[in-house]
Amino acid sequence: MSKGRTTLEVGSDGVAIITIINPPVNSLSIDVLYSLKENYEQALNRNDVKAIVVTGAKGKFSGGFDISAFGDVQGGKREQPKVGYISIEVITDTLEGAKKPSVAAIDGLALGGGLEVAMACHARISTKGAQLGLPELQLGVIPGFGGTQRLPRLVGLTKALEMMLLSKPIKAEEANALGLVDALVPQNELVSTARRWALDIYECRRPWVRSLYRTDKLEPLGEAREILKFARAQAKKQAANLNHPLVCIDAIEEGIVNGPRTGLWKEANAFQELLFSDTCKSLVHVFFSQRATSKVPGATDLGLVPRKVQKVAIIGGGLMGSGIATALILSNYPVILKEVNVKFLQAGIERIKANLKSRVKKGKMTEEKFERTLSLLTGVLDYEKFKEVDLVIEAVIENASLKQQIFSELEKYCGPHCVLATNTSTIDLNLIGDKTKSKDRIIGAHFFSPAHIMPLLEIVRTDKTSPQTIVDLLEVGKNIKKTAIVVGNCTGFAVNRMFFPYSQSALLLVDRGMDVYRIDRACTKFGMPMGPFRLADLVGFGVAVATGMQYLEHFPERTYKSMLVPLMLEDKRIGEASKIGFYKYDNKRKASPDAEITKYIQKSREIAGFTPDPALLKLGDKDIVEMVFFPVVNEACRVLAEGIAVKSSDLDIASIFGMGFPPYRGGVMFWADSFGTKYIHSKLEQWTKQYGDFFKPCAYLAERAARGISLSAPINDAKARL
Repeated sequence: MSKGRTTLEVGSDGVAIITIINPPVNSLSIDVLYSLKENYEQALNRNDVKAIVVTGAKGKFSGGFDISAFGDVQGGKREQPKVGYISIEVITDTLEGAKKPSVAAIDGLALGGGLEVAMACHARISTKGAQLGLPELQLGVIPGFGGTQRLPRLVGLTKALEMMLLSKPIKAEEANALGLVDALVPQNELVSTARRWALDIYECRRPWVRSLYRTDKLEPLGEAREILKFARAQAKKQAANLNHPLVCIDAIEEGIVNGPRTGLWKEANAFQELLFSDTCKSLVHVFFSQRATSKVPGATDLGLVPRKVQKVAIIGGGLMGSGIATALILSNYPVILKEVNVKFLQAGIERIKANLKSRVKKGKMTEEKFERTLSLLTGVLDYEKFKEVDLVIEAVIENASLKQQIFSELEKYCGPHCVLATNTSTIDLNLIGDKTKSKDRIIGAHFFSPAHIMPLLEIVRTDKTSPQTIVDLLEVGKNIKKTAIVVGNCTGFAVNRMFFPYSQSALLLVDRGMDVYRIDRACTKFGMPMGPFRLADLVGFGVAVATGMQYLEHFPERTYKSMLVPLMLEDKRIGEASKIGFYKYDNKRKASPDAEITKYIQKSREIAGFTPDPALLKLGDKDIVEMVFFPVVNEACRVLAEGIAVKSSDLDIASIFGMGFPPYRGGVMFWADSFGTKYIHSKLEQWTKQYGDFFKPCAYLAERAARGISLSAPINDAKARL
């Protein structure tokens, strides 16, 4: 089936309007690009056409190349055009090289391939507020339709590098100031202005500019090489495991040094190679998995419409409560913040103010917007105003009886439609709602700290939570710009439960002889923002012990109990908050190794009765990463087998947005599938024999390994869901 097209309409003024039509964002599928070439050639061959305007249907120019085509090409389902065909034959020779001038009329979006098409036109007119950018590096590729050559020539090398390497779109106002856009006009004047502009070029009243051959914005060669050298150093520092940012810089340099046509060929060949790279496959998987989180069987497939949440109440103004309140008011939700006394309430409001002030300081918010946002917050000491709210999120300390009492109170004061949510990260939701009657509206809204920054929202359903309640909270999650995953109710839910073996396997390795800092280095080199011991310091040992006790109570057969953290706690080493944990910290929170921990490790080993294992000391980084992460994969398999998560791709997104797993590895399950279930199973079996049942592979993984089936492949037969 054909997906997307362009239309051609010729006016009495001699201007041909070519419109890109491929909802929702007019993406450039292969069909659209072929249709664009066809209509362009038709316009060029018609005697009644003097000039051409390219635009997009329904308020969007184009959101870029159709990403679904990536998977089809990678999987061999669709033949792609020969290398350079789109970039050189269509966009450079047919569009930019045409003997009739063209103008891009940009509204809404001109991203990726959309901007590359616009840059090949001889001028660009845009509406205010439109977004322009080349975000291809987010998908593990580089711009492939000439973007590496044209953007530096239109905005200068430094800005072009920033836009491409950071995948950072700019607004039309900035694009106009930079010269990427030639004029800004109101939406209702966009096409008419573009028509006149195109005719002005045709009649030589305006310059006919071919972006590819402009040099006035490019720095002299020596200076350009220094800028590129600095960009390379930054790319290696910021993304040590990624090759495609360096490939992008190489393509830009090729065009500057050897001419733009040579640069186009370098870009086209590099794009082709990167399209089949593991990084691209992983990032495309993440792109689609993130969108798939909003599809929840038994909730979003019932035709339910989210009820409008107009006001939200937060109970508890601590670190989590204030962060959640910040996220809500930033998205224009009026919020009532309840605390038990004036002192705690004031402290909560001050935390929220500090969160907003931080945005002002970084230039992300004006003083006026700060005041307007803060005015959405109301502090209270009782439940009187709770009759006005549509959603309550409880964010008090992890105490089951206190939460039960709060939920009983909520039922008295809130309307019968009000969603009753808890931000608990460890306590069973059935226990929290035990003393309430309307269990169908009780739901988990588990945010990650800091709640106004971390992108994940874990929505926890019980057997009694109504589909309407789930749909309502999903809508709120979307409005506050969180990626939400819906999971079942169990200890640790999906994210924390899946990752509890992350720190435990690391502790086991240390008790068996491995160096703490060696493990952290291997994990950060792999791509984690921090290793398990630096993470333990950040979270605090008190939290680590409390959650560890939960896992020991519920999963005793596979919880590794090390004495290392309790021993350090005895000496008031509680992590970053006390400036001493596994690391020591200076006043700027900079961590450095601490030789003192050796004595605690020694004592922990003595209690466990272990002597250092020489085999472990010889392990390379890859082996360490496997020993730390394969138990995480194993637990993730249990989470799937129990139906806590609906699909493996949800766990991929949870691992990336909740725990910082490197997105360019596709998420924890996608990464695991790169090894294969048989390999992971055999490794876990081997370690179980050597080090005990902590590593024992679960039945779900064993079944898939026996049948040679990947972890991401859905299996519906009962036998596979053991």
